This record gives sequence, C-alpha cells and structure tokens, in this order.
Amino acid sequence: MGPRSLREPLVDAIDFAAAEALVRSGIDSARVVVANGQDALRARDAAAAGCAAGDGPTPTAPHVPPWRTLVVIPTYNEKDNLAAIVRAIWLYLDCDILVVDDGSPDGTGQIADRLAAADGRLHVLHRAGKQGLGTAYLAGFRFAFERGYERVCEMDADFSHAPWDLPRLVFGSADAELVIGSRYVQGGCTIGWGWQRRLLSRGANLYARCVLGSGIRDNTAGFRVFHADALRRLDLGAVAAQGYAFQIEMAFRMVRAGCRVKELPIHFVDRFVGKSKMDGRIAREALLLVPRLRGRVPKLRAR
Repeated sequence: MGPRSLREPLVDAIDFAAAEALVRSGIDSARVVVANGQDALRARDAAAAGCAAGDGPTPTAPHVPPWRTLVVIPTYNEKDNLAAIVRAIWLYLDCDILVVDDGSPDGTGQIADRLAAADGRLHVLHRAGKQGLGTAYLAGFRFAFERGYERVCEMDADFSHAPWDLPRLVFGSADAELVIGSRYVQGGCTIGWGWQRRLLSRGANLYARCVLGSGIRDNTAGFRVFHADALRRLDLGAVAAQGYAFQIEMAFRMVRAGCRVKELPIHFVDRFVGKSKMDGRIAREALLLVPRLRGRVPKLRAR
C-alpha cells in the first residue's frame, strides 16, 4: 500500500508535532518526512526510497516511542492483508503486535501463527467464530494489562489506516490518554467512499456528538491510541457494545473518566482488498446504544 500523492513533493517535519501541523494545513501525511531525531537528509532519502518502493515515507529506522506499545489488530478473513500490514507497521514503529483472529475460514489465523513463529514481537489470540469487534479489543486490552504495555493501539488490517500515521498518533499520546485518528477534524478526510457511506458516517458522528456532548468529532474512528493506565481505570466489564458502536462507547467512557482526548487528522482510505464488516445490524446497535450511554456510564473523578 503505497503513498497517495506520488506526484507531489515530499515535505520535511522536524518532529511529530510539526508533522501534525502540516497535516492540519492540508498536506497529505503520505508526503511528510518526519525526522524526529534522525538525520534529516538520510530521512528524506529513506522516505523517497520508501515511496518509490510503494511503502510510503519510511523512516531510516522505525521510530522508537518512550513507552512499551502494543498494536491490536482484530481480523476476520484478512489473509491478503495481514502479512503486509504487519511488515508495514514495523517499518514505521518499534512495537509489538497482537492479532486477534475470530476463526477466519480463509486461513488468516494460520498466517498469523507463521508470522509469530518467525518474530517474537507478534502475538496471536485465536477465538472460536465471530464474536464482535468490541470483544476483540477488550481481549487485546487484557493482554496488554497482563504484559505491562503502556500504550495500546487500535488499527485495522486493511490499510484503511496508513501505517505512517501510527507513530504520529503514538507520540501524540504524550499529553492525551486517548488519541483518535480523526477523519472529521481539519486536515482529515475519507478517500474512496460513495456519498451514501459519507452521509451515514457523518450523520452517525453528528448524532453521537449531539446526544453525548463529548465534543469528539469522530466517535466511530477505529484508529486509536490509549494509555493502558487510563483503560485500567474503566469498568471494562460493563462495556455493552459489540460492533462498531464499541468505538463510540469507549470514547465516551474515556471522557466520563476525565481523560484527555486528542483528535489528530488522518486520511482514511477505503479498503482495496476484502469486504467491509459494516452491516445494518451494526448500524442499528450504534443508533440504539448512544441514548443509553449518558445514564449508563458514570462520571469518574479525573486523576
């Protein structure tokens, strides 16, 4: 999955804060070369070579965050994407990865096992059948707690979330307990969607924002970084949503817990391989859940 703006020149950023400012100004993050302590000339050369190879603006070496970081990737029938997304993540970020596979009949779980056998940074959790996005992430959170990770990331396997954006979100968590890769803040957008899906997504987020009053513009976003300590403070056993409404509920629970939330702009690209997991049942769950959350989720004292 290469960068989206090969005809446009690369733009240099000294660090991830500078990169965020560039993306908010309208520059595609696929064009941004983030030095972040690496030699600027070598970083530009590496990014240019990465773009030419179809890997995006790769750094000279993966960025190393100051926190133990786990990226959780739920999968169901992602055999054509899994190896590529794992490789791409490690090009950009020094981290561990947990694949939570719900018994994919296409062999995704077996591919994950082979990748894990070759590299100890990859872990695999197999589950029997489709149990929902929410329970997959909750299992990932428990895995992170048990093994002492300090940051927990949510990311799709299908390259809808650009791997070069992942370090920007992780480093952005220095001053926010939840960082959201947002399509609906300045500099963010969606690519490859028809008008019906755009209308559905914007309408769902406007509905959630108005009903919950959280101030979050992209409540349904699935590209996120959590502080593990903040997640531990939540009553995760009370989380009710199973599908994409899980993202709405988790964001609201973080707000009610007094956590700082930051939205960083991303360009969300519709998947090229495989089918979307969105269906009418998932949409109905979100519609019905949102009004109940205000009374169901208690406000906690901020730490």
